[in-house]
Amino acid sequence: MDNNSQGPGGAKAGFGGLFGGGAPEYSNTELAGVPLTGMSPLSPYLNVDPRYLIQDTDEFILPTGANKTRGRFELAFFTIGGSCITGAAFGAVNGLRMGLKETRDMAWSKPRNVQILNMVTRQGASWANTLGSVALLYSAFGVAIEKARGAEDDINTVAAGTLTGMLFKSASGLKGVARGGLAGLALSGAYAVYNNWDHLTGTSSSSRLY
Repeated sequence: MDNNSQGPGGAKAGFGGLFGGGAPEYSNTELAGVPLTGMSPLSPYLNVDPRYLIQDTDEFILPTGANKTRGRFELAFFTIGGSCITGAAFGAVNGLRMGLKETRDMAWSKPRNVQILNMVTRQGASWANTLGSVALLYSAFGVAIEKARGAEDDINTVAAGTLTGMLFKSASGLKGVARGGLAGLALSGAYAVYNNWDHLTGTSSSSRLY
């Protein structure tokens, strides 16, 4: 038998050396000593410098001058839609409660089911309309105040909440306007405090235990 005969691996290495594409083979012992800082061991066949795979910057490309957070105008759509859905859900539950209470003396029949369904639909639409209107006023005031002041901070939130409460209760007279303004001020102030709780207490959100 010819001692110079080559197996499949030798033939593959020979063709690789012929065309300049032969890759060196490394043992597990040699690969175990390769330092990969900040990364798990990669495959020896992946010929990439691990330093290029570490991302130290944001992965999103923003237009020139754009903010990294959404403004009030972008959040307005989410606020109005979420308020309508929340109002519809709460109104439906309240309507079901009221319908069952008003028809508790009636036997289970089609008229009772229709009456309960009407109550659920009426209450759901009413609450959705109410919360949706409040969200629309709040978003409109927030966007207008932001454009007028040229800044986005908690002052816009508190001012928008106060004006929303005053305008929403404007049909109830001066006392209604005052009560609505106080309610809007209290709710928007509580939201501003909650939104800046970490800053007020001097703790960072990353130090919390979840």
